[in-house]
Amino acid sequence: MTTPDFAAAFADTRAFVERGIADLCARRPEGTPERLMESMAYSLTAGGKRLRPVLTVQAAALFGMARERSLPMALALEMIHTASLIHDDLPAMDDDVLRRGKPTNHVRYGEAIAILAGDALMAWAFEYPLAELARLAIPSDRICGALLVLANALGPSGICGGQVLDTDDESAIPSDEHPWAVARQKTGVLIRAAVLTGAILAGADGASVDGLARYGDHLGTAFQIEDDILDVTSSPEALGKTPGKDEAQNKRTFVSLFGVDEARALAREESRRAVEALKAVRGDTFFFAALAESLVDRAN
Repeated sequence: MTTPDFAAAFADTRAFVERGIADLCARRPEGTPERLMESMAYSLTAGGKRLRPVLTVQAAALFGMARERSLPMALALEMIHTASLIHDDLPAMDDDVLRRGKPTNHVRYGEAIAILAGDALMAWAFEYPLAELARLAIPSDRICGALLVLANALGPSGICGGQVLDTDDESAIPSDEHPWAVARQKTGVLIRAAVLTGAILAGADGASVDGLARYGDHLGTAFQIEDDILDVTSSPEALGKTPGKDEAQNKRTFVSLFGVDEARALAREESRRAVEALKAVRGDTFFFAALAESLVDRAN
């Protein structure tokens, strides 16, 4: 696989995920209020890189699983990511009015519906894959293992804890450790889960799972560092959200602590470490290495 092949593979997997999201949103679960489903679908179909579901599908494929069989778990990752963005944009959190180039969910539907849409997506992220993966006759131990990883990524030691570290002054930790902790919990933990859930569903060996866990940790940190950089260097049009929020809210970020140039160097080092971790993974990992390299110096 060459670099153009990687770009084509990513685009093809992303298009596959988009079709899955569109089909998912076209089928309102029985008893779901129409306005709630509309709010959930509004954010789910708003676009974005689809990094997490792509990682899930590709990780499962690395160990021989057809992408149709890993799709329910991939969609669950996107549900949780989308829910976290809905909640992150709320006035009580980052208080943003723009997400993926569109008005944020609470601007469009009001705070109450936005909160409930995020809650519903988080619950659906377990209900939907549990039913669908069982229907596809995926072994129950693999389903439970993957969903446990997902639950841990969502919970108090996952993105919920990461959001607290990012927003609550009383939960502050030493300044030089703070951005690393936020990167691990608020961003990295779900990227790590995306890779691991796909691998676990496909029956990956233990050494490969461990290697992918390290890969996901470093990839997620590199991604968050780049996010911090883009917050001070990008525009609303390119970013799809409001830049300059970190400085306005006096957040401790990689940029505020190290400056843009040093932050870029840190992102490249985390990307290198992600690629290094792939040496423990069985199979052709070029896609994952190329992805790590592509996320450094990204435009959005």
